[in-house]
Amino acid sequence: MKLCFTDSFQFLLRNRNQSPIPEVTWDSGLKEMNETWKGAIACLGVAVFFVMTIGIIYWQVVDQPNKNWILRGSTSGLIWERKSQSLVLQTLSEEKTLVEINVGNFPDMEQPFVKNLCWLNKTEFCYTWDATADLEISLEPGPSAGTECYRINWTPLHCKVTLKDCFSMTNVSWYGGASIRAQRWPLNNVNTKSQPFVISNLTKNPTGYGSVLEKYFLGSTGVTVTVAPDVPISLSVESNRHFCLESPSSISMFPLQYMVCISQNITSAHQEVGSQLSEQERRLPNTDILGLPIWRHYKAADSAAKMERGLRSFFNRLKRHHLGEGLIALNEHSTMLLSNADHMHLPMASRKMHALRHTRDPSLIKSLKFSITLSPYTSINSQLFLMSLQEGKENYWLSLQSKFDSHPVQAYIAFLIQSLKSRESELRRSQQTPLLTKWKGQFSVRLNVTNDAARNWYMDRVSLLWQRLGAQYVTFEGAEGNTFAEQTVQPPKELEGDKYIGIFALMAATLGNSTIISAVTRSNHLPLFIQMTPLQSDWSYAGLKGIIPSVLHYSLLGYNFFIPDAVGGTLANEFLTEEELYIRWLQIVTFLPVMSFSTPPWVCCDKWVLNLTRQYIQRHQDFVVPLIVKFSKEWLSWGYPIFRPLWWLSPNDPVTFTIDDEFLIGDEVLIAPITEQGQVQRDIYLPGEGLTWMDTNTAQVFDGGTLIRNYSVSLVEVPVFVKAS
Repeated sequence: MKLCFTDSFQFLLRNRNQSPIPEVTWDSGLKEMNETWKGAIACLGVAVFFVMTIGIIYWQVVDQPNKNWILRGSTSGLIWERKSQSLVLQTLSEEKTLVEINVGNFPDMEQPFVKNLCWLNKTEFCYTWDATADLEISLEPGPSAGTECYRINWTPLHCKVTLKDCFSMTNVSWYGGASIRAQRWPLNNVNTKSQPFVISNLTKNPTGYGSVLEKYFLGSTGVTVTVAPDVPISLSVESNRHFCLESPSSISMFPLQYMVCISQNITSAHQEVGSQLSEQERRLPNTDILGLPIWRHYKAADSAAKMERGLRSFFNRLKRHHLGEGLIALNEHSTMLLSNADHMHLPMASRKMHALRHTRDPSLIKSLKFSITLSPYTSINSQLFLMSLQEGKENYWLSLQSKFDSHPVQAYIAFLIQSLKSRESELRRSQQTPLLTKWKGQFSVRLNVTNDAARNWYMDRVSLLWQRLGAQYVTFEGAEGNTFAEQTVQPPKELEGDKYIGIFALMAATLGNSTIISAVTRSNHLPLFIQMTPLQSDWSYAGLKGIIPSVLHYSLLGYNFFIPDAVGGTLANEFLTEEELYIRWLQIVTFLPVMSFSTPPWVCCDKWVLNLTRQYIQRHQDFVVPLIVKFSKEWLSWGYPIFRPLWWLSPNDPVTFTIDDEFLIGDEVLIAPITEQGQVQRDIYLPGEGLTWMDTNTAQVFDGGTLIRNYSVSLVEVPVFVKAS
């Protein structure tokens, strides 16, 4: 074709002058279209365009599958479900849903198809969400062959972006997180508003998160969620719907980072992941306290002499009632009375300490076993605080970096100047203003735990007081709460979130293994006893019914050595007089690490209850303490909880997921106390199909995996079953 066209064209060029081309009128044969045809063709074009548009929309919305895989492991995979805008983790073989994560970051966006931008790497998924946030998911090796993990990382691309992922409770029971005022088990029964996931002072913030907290959640489908420890988050829980992790919306553009792991079942999931929350070597606290009932002696006294006489009288009464050797717990007020009686201001300058002289004979209490209570707070009216200012130790307390005339501390500085006229010039030159807060009704300052000199100064004074008074244990309270956040002041980086509590726990552990502390996080490896949250004197979940959920929560997070609130609760600040509540409470704490009392039995009840108390103390010492010591070896070696939920032995039995009024000690003993007022019978579930259990009260034997209905339990009994095979 190309050659023919060239020859013809050259021929015409050679002959164009020889015979001119005559002029002719060409007729194409086409007639101009009229308006009717033009309209018809236009309509046809619009129709074709409309059909094509409908086809594209159909392909995008209808014809595409509702789900698409974004990552696959060897046994599980992640799916994007566009209708619910969720990430779904499910098994590959059975297509069983393990957890559904609703992407709450962008609720108004429709994402018909999520395409992997890291398609060259089959173990990673990358996606940019409408130029708002980057999502990265990577398949990680689990701690064992049977565990797969997915690391999920949301990164905001500009300021004021809130990242929020919600974990569904549909067909999943959840555990872990934080303790609360009225503890529940599982987490599905909790309702909490979105708030920073840090330990709060429940006295100031009753709806906050309590004394034991870890960024770890465990699901009954064998799934765990572990949040990056140094990433600040907020947590909200909507009962029986979901719990949500949320990053703070700020100019700092905090990411939302967490790891989701799946195992064969809930027990193996916790053994592989949850039991290894701390990678540091675990250490036992002083287990001598296990056999010592704790008697809280909080009787008001206005002098050390009166208090000492009261202590001696109380101790003699314990001996007279044959209640055995115990530990008398003194509160902070009583501890300060004793220290002041010896002119032992705590803490105070080292040069002053060597000049101290005893002004009383301490032999009145030296023969007693007792514990003292201290806190990092000091009243601004105390001689100690004024002395610290005179010695130039303003930086020993948490401070605001501010000028003298800065707002809102003018009134406070004016008070200091009025108290210390001689220090006015120094205060005016100082760039640090001690941060004012309230502790037990008094305006106070708080120890600066980030200052090495302040920590050493404080702990030296604690050690000296401990030795001088001859106390067996030291209790630290007041570590919970962020003083800066409570004052709506931005904390320094080293004290963000719960970092104060972590540093304080490390300080407390330096005293040895005879230390009790009121709040902890990321510290389950330390040799500390934990004082559990105070309870109300009633039958609710804020009272007696909340004891077992708290026990299971503490132990699950690795805090097995705890001191339960005293029999009858301590929030009422008065002696308990309800006999039935006292007995049922006594029966539960008998099987916990330490038996603690605030109301003496001779004050509460009739003489027969005193005899019953004596029997249960003996049972605790003879039966329970050896069990705790035995299973503490499993905790030391593998991190397994000592006090275990029933699903520990029946991880595939949904019945066990919601039982909150029974617990196991190790794998051998099951406790099923009465927690309902006026009841003398209850249903008891015995876990472990193939096991047999013997009732220690009747010697009856029952098969595991069965429910015993309306089991008779008198007022003086507590059902205890031991594994028979």
